[in-house]
Amino acid sequence: MSTALLDKAPAAEAPPEDRKPRRNITPWVLLLPGLLWLILFFLIPILTSVSASVQTGNFDDGFKLTWHWANYADAIKPYWRQYLHSGIFSVATTVLCLALGYPVAYFIAFKGGKWKSLLMALVIVPSFTSFLIRTIAWKTILADNGFVVRVLNDLHILGVTRRLGITVGTHVLASPGAVVCGMVYNFLPFMILPLYTSLEKIDPRLLEAGNDLYCGTFQTWRRITLPLSMPGVIGGTLLTFIPAIGDYINAQLLGNANTGVVGQSIENLFLRKTDGYPVGSAMSVIMMVGTLVLVMLYIRKAGTEDLI
Repeated sequence: MSTALLDKAPAAEAPPEDRKPRRNITPWVLLLPGLLWLILFFLIPILTSVSASVQTGNFDDGFKLTWHWANYADAIKPYWRQYLHSGIFSVATTVLCLALGYPVAYFIAFKGGKWKSLLMALVIVPSFTSFLIRTIAWKTILADNGFVVRVLNDLHILGVTRRLGITVGTHVLASPGAVVCGMVYNFLPFMILPLYTSLEKIDPRLLEAGNDLYCGTFQTWRRITLPLSMPGVIGGTLLTFIPAIGDYINAQLLGNANTGVVGQSIENLFLRKTDGYPVGSAMSVIMMVGTLVLVMLYIRKAGTEDLI
């Protein structure tokens, strides 16, 4: 019997031939358009700016790469006020957008009901208009003979804002306050959208459980809603702060000579001075690196990378 079983036992399979695994190039083909886009419109311009920041020359005779690092000193010393203004305006805009946007996003997410889509559309619709037109509209809103200035005068608020340096004299236009107002209006949707997305994901049963455990409205928000909405808070603040720190349209149209920001100086160096390209490029590199460092520190301090 054992002999018969051995005779009937299947022969051992021959070891498979050594074959090289077939590489799947589909992911690379799908990534290729995006990689080319990043290389052409992101990496190359950055390298060009870095190269231009250490060149010397002028627009008529041309620029040469001479590794002139003194351009960075020239980009900081005369323009430190512009860097300070850009930082103050962008931080103030981000804080105000968060203070205004969180209640709006909270109301739409939890109280909007069947009107959620309409309310979100109302938040987004102003963005369909040109950024420039929206900013110019604030010149009419904050005009000296406008409703806003009349109300502030009647309430005797302009005297307080003048002492705080927010407004200038009896005017709201051509002041730091006007610049911040325009920036908050333009960048507020960038704060509301991520906040709404985060708040919309919260399970209502968690809030009900908090109420069942005798948590008040504020405690429920502080212990449940706020921690779960932190990805939206972080995403919204980044989406607001990054474009705000580089914005100069609001400062140019709503500010004055004492509210200049870095973007205005860069525009002036590139468009009005034949030898301003290297220093303007150095300012651009400083702003880019500084913003990147601030963003990385903020994400690390926030303790989450779950950005929306």
